[in-house]
Amino acid sequence: MRDIYVLSEAMLRQCVHLDLQAIEVVEGAFAALASGTVIMPPIMSMELHDVHGEVDVKTAYIPGLDSFAIKMSPGFFGNPKVGLPSVNGLMIVFAAKTGLVEALLLDNGYLTDVRTAAAGAVAARHLAPERVTTATVVGTGVQARLQSIAAHLVRPFKTLNVWGRDLDKADACAKDITDATGADCRAVSDLEAAVRASELLVTTTPARESLIKADWLHPGLHITAMGSDQAGKHELDPGALAKADLYVCDRVSQCAALGELHVAIDAGTMPADASPPELGDIVTGKAVGRMSDNQITVCDLTGTGAQDTAISTYAVKAATAAGLGTIIQA
Repeated sequence: MRDIYVLSEAMLRQCVHLDLQAIEVVEGAFAALASGTVIMPPIMSMELHDVHGEVDVKTAYIPGLDSFAIKMSPGFFGNPKVGLPSVNGLMIVFAAKTGLVEALLLDNGYLTDVRTAAAGAVAARHLAPERVTTATVVGTGVQARLQSIAAHLVRPFKTLNVWGRDLDKADACAKDITDATGADCRAVSDLEAAVRASELLVTTTPARESLIKADWLHPGLHITAMGSDQAGKHELDPGALAKADLYVCDRVSQCAALGELHVAIDAGTMPADASPPELGDIVTGKAVGRMSDNQITVCDLTGTGAQDTAISTYAVKAATAAGLGTIIQA
């Protein structure tokens, strides 16, 4: 018989927060990826057109960590119409030395939300200009809020523009971010003007068409694009990557299959054998990041299993230290 911890979303929310510590945990995952020692298979992804849904399974083994995780993440985007959340999921944590189940994290996607936003903060920390006065976020959902909050932790902007197809939802999102950051956040209807006025742009939508045009990009702009995580999705004009002075992937192989890079390759604006630096290379100094405030930089985030293993391992330690969790025996 052995103990297995079961942690609910409510428990995890008590001990894991979107803060600088979580950002450091995720930054460490990117650094590990750059070492070449992480075992991370391709994402298993299943798109369910009939029900407007998708399911992703991600995992990674990071040498040096006591555990590794397998994360299952369903997204059923018609659910809000019937009063249900569009995203949920869970993580199973295994002992790295024995493979035995250690914990079941019934987080309903909360840890994914935190680690995804933290990855955006890592990108902003290493690629955005040192001084960001105005930022723009595209989208009005959970990640629009969390990405903005995370970015503010590392690049404390004064003004944030929130753009969405529904201006009322954009206004509600802006108010939530103002409450969380103290920044002057407001809904805007003119996306082009917002982008042109910004030093930092974060895109957070499941769009399947270009929202950001290449000719809107200007010196001194950093873009974190995190909505394109499955073939068919994209938010940036295919020419945007070629226009950037520095384009960075979280994982080149994933971005070439699922991310903005995939769309640019198909459009012929990036070569099929493109090998841009990965975010971990920038974090560890293996590759050079932003070299001046006048550069245009783009980071393509598709989400990695290494992030899931890092945040889940951190969550289990934080929960056990706080005395949280229900123990079952198996």
